[in-house]
Amino acid sequence: MKSALQGRRSGARWWRWTTILVASGALALSGCSSSTDSAGESPESSPVAASVVEEIAATVPEDIKASGKLVIGVNIPYPPNEFKDPSGKIVGFDVDLMNAIAETLGLTPEYRESDFGKIIPAIQGGTYNVGMSSFTDTKEREASVDFVTYFSAGTLWAQRPGAGIDPTDACGKKVAVQATTHQDTTELPAKSKACTDAGKPAIEIMAFDGQDAATNAVVLGQADAVSADSPVVLYAIKQSNGKLEQIGEVFDSAPYGWPVAKGSALAAALQKALEHLIETGDYETIATNWGVEQGMIDKPVINGAVN
Repeated sequence: MKSALQGRRSGARWWRWTTILVASGALALSGCSSSTDSAGESPESSPVAASVVEEIAATVPEDIKASGKLVIGVNIPYPPNEFKDPSGKIVGFDVDLMNAIAETLGLTPEYRESDFGKIIPAIQGGTYNVGMSSFTDTKEREASVDFVTYFSAGTLWAQRPGAGIDPTDACGKKVAVQATTHQDTTELPAKSKACTDAGKPAIEIMAFDGQDAATNAVVLGQADAVSADSPVVLYAIKQSNGKLEQIGEVFDSAPYGWPVAKGSALAAALQKALEHLIETGDYETIATNWGVEQGMIDKPVINGAVN
């Protein structure tokens, strides 16, 4: 959707979450709705050292090439993709990947913070060369900008190890979510109704103001499972020191993409740079470093919206 209030949502499917750390046997977390950005410890950033590939760099539009910079609009926070570490530095999966892309193109990345809803208009107006803020590539957005896909995200569940929860049949279970999200308003109510229609107990939907509290409820045994955005759940699992495990597979997936000006040759340059990083293994290294390797794609495309 286009408005700032709708943020990353496409329809009602994309939402803001939080980052997760382990502290004193529990999870100490920071909610995205908070006024602070203290995401706590993060994996070592920049796990790869990409270098310029002249053949690919030659495809960058002349005005961008002459500036020597890749100006990137970003909205903070959305861990583990883009957020600030305790020192105030912008870090995350998206950041490490974009840094490697810029290096491949022979450019210096310049990150400029923005309201989410203003990034695409700023790209259209020439203020930013590209957006990097976990944008879902949708048909509606493709009418305004072009997208280069780089990741696949959806919904994923997590539980305490061995809890035996089934996301397709959680009747009578307590499932934690962040309030007003797709899981709270659409996914779980529909699944709960299917339970009661079949004469089974309803799902007890435990809605929390922040994803931090929702995830903590599972760790503390107050909820049986949590349903959330796949990259955030995968990051939570990686940071939990064995206190959480994935249930089943990611579902309702759609591509994330980098928006660029409609018709810009930068789209093809970004696509070629990402293809190169996939071939070298650097893409996988970066994704694995942030615990989001299950969302990796095999081949980036321009305008790959599924709806």
